[in-house]
Amino acid sequence: MKIVSSSAKRLCATILERAAVPVDSAEPYSIRVHNQKIWDRVVAQRQLGLGEAYIDGWFDCDELDEMLTRLVSVDATNALPIRPRLFLNVLRSSVVNNQTRKRAIANARHHYNIGNDLYERMLDKRMIYSCAYWLNSDDLDSAQEAKLDLVCRKLRLEPGMRVLDIGCGWGGFLEFAASRYGITGVGVSPADEQVKIAKRRCSDLPVEIKSLDYRDLEVSQGRFDRILSIGMMEHVGPRNLRTFFAKCNELLNPHGLMLHHTIGGLVSKEHSDPFFDRYIFPGGVLPTLAQISAAIEPDLVIEDVHNFGLDYDRTLMAWSANLGQHWSSLTRYDERFRRMWHFYLMASAAGFRARSLQLWQVVFRRKGVDGPYLTVR
Repeated sequence: MKIVSSSAKRLCATILERAAVPVDSAEPYSIRVHNQKIWDRVVAQRQLGLGEAYIDGWFDCDELDEMLTRLVSVDATNALPIRPRLFLNVLRSSVVNNQTRKRAIANARHHYNIGNDLYERMLDKRMIYSCAYWLNSDDLDSAQEAKLDLVCRKLRLEPGMRVLDIGCGWGGFLEFAASRYGITGVGVSPADEQVKIAKRRCSDLPVEIKSLDYRDLEVSQGRFDRILSIGMMEHVGPRNLRTFFAKCNELLNPHGLMLHHTIGGLVSKEHSDPFFDRYIFPGGVLPTLAQISAAIEPDLVIEDVHNFGLDYDRTLMAWSANLGQHWSSLTRYDERFRRMWHFYLMASAAGFRARSLQLWQVVFRRKGVDGPYLTVR
């Protein structure tokens, strides 16, 4: 029988003390340990080990979001040693393109084809799977509608404009923009389950939905007055950012506008978070502003950057509350899946609450376009 390493437990105790996270105490953010092997697992596998320990029921915590926020705030992961296997995974990511066409399609389907029933119960009525805008809103539906309208206003949409939505999800943005602003639209997504709903949602509107990777869009089919992506750039990968922006630039009309809404990181990386890579978003890597700026050279100009990352914390907690309310109806998902999904939502909320994760809306134009861009909020 494996004996728990006392050195691993001491190291974890030091980190938990620094983060003000108690163990087996009455505080709601206390870790309640059910298996003492957790300490070895966390030291060996860092954030992946912590996430899998939760999935396996090795510990519980009433306020998992607060516990994880405290750990993120003291950079707990980097206080743990990097084991050889983890180092090799990071090294592999630096030389292998995890977002080729084939991999990108498989990665998207891994997450977005899980089941529309799950997303229907978790998300708002439009099924918008990205950060809401809570400035003047008190509920998820209105906050997501406010975000969609914010994007439309930043893009200065006008009736008759041709709009491309890259990674269109379940079609919520194009439905909103076509019905409220009178645009015509094209949406692309490699996730078949999303495409089915998006086509139904937009069936009575001048909107075309395609099951397609963005790299397969052809300028011969026409350019666009406006191009956007919402929650898609995280799937592009740092090795493909230049290709992504080159394709956008090719498809954009000379005087057009482009907006990308993306989660962002503070440190440029080539590799994915191990837990999210295995369970949630395979191949996903959060871009930084430095990586985005380098990728647009020399063709595009950044006109506006808007960071409202704290709104994602509130959005994620709203999604968690929706799932908690409706979980009993999701009978085909087992307890391990529930714990895995809960850890994903709470870890994400913690990242935004601790400000290690950002949410950016970035507006671009082609270099050389005359006149100022006046932004809105």
